Amino acid sequence: MRRLAKPPSRAGTAHPNATPEVPTLIAPNALLGCFAFLFGALVGSFLNVCIFRMPKSESVVFPPSHCTRCDYQIRWYDNVPILSYALLRGKCRRCGEPISLQYPLVEFINGALTLALFLKCGLGLSFAILFVLCSALVVVTFIDLEHQIIPDSITLPGIAIGFALSFCIPGFGWLNSLIGVAAGGGSLLLIAYGYHALTKKDGMGGGDIKLLAMLGAFFGWKAILFIIFAASLVGSVIGVGVMMAQKKDSGLAIPFGPFLASAAVIYIFFGPRIIFWYLHMGR
Repeated sequence: MRRLAKPPSRAGTAHPNATPEVPTLIAPNALLGCFAFLFGALVGSFLNVCIFRMPKSESVVFPPSHCTRCDYQIRWYDNVPILSYALLRGKCRRCGEPISLQYPLVEFINGALTLALFLKCGLGLSFAILFVLCSALVVVTFIDLEHQIIPDSITLPGIAIGFALSFCIPGFGWLNSLIGVAAGGGSLLLIAYGYHALTKKDGMGGGDIKLLAMLGAFFGWKAILFIIFAASLVGSVIGVGVMMAQKKDSGLAIPFGPFLASAAVIYIFFGPRIIFWYLHMGR
């Protein structure tokens, strides 16, 4: 008796003896991205301590985090980034003192920056360097916004670290970093002297000069022009908007450090692309 051939299996029909595929619930990169955000937010919690204590020249390690009103030592379960603020409804567990919205905001910003750096660089030396730099820029931004100072304890070691790292980055070069320090600090110094000569007023603080020198150490001299232009553009737009909203005159003091920090972040993610587009715009 002749055997009948088996009909060809339809597309998408699994063989009865085949091992069923287990669906992947979370892609590995998505899981690492979640960890990157959480890690950045956890570091952001420490950055809040730096923002609060560094202008007062207090230790960022001791004493542990506590309520500034009742000295209640914050427990670990009340120090979970973003989540604890929501669960406590923005108040101290013991005395009900309101907690500044700045705390979850800094944690979220640093978490988002860390995730963006992970998606851009992956895990490696570039990620580590830019993570430390961006975290420092977050601290600089919030301190300068509130106190209009940029701590030397961030910028001066930052210049040295940026220059030292230039020996470890292939194709970057220590000379590029050194010229970046001179171009960054020197350009703002000239602007400050020129403004003072014309107006007899101080328009640029020494902290801004050191901050741009630090950025020059990390990015090299080619990035300085972009950072100055982007910071000036963003600062002009926001400054005019603030003055119009508050109906103040042009004498309103607006810190420049946050704009330099913002321009540096823009350069990290979009700078080379923007420069390439600008240079080829007329072609």
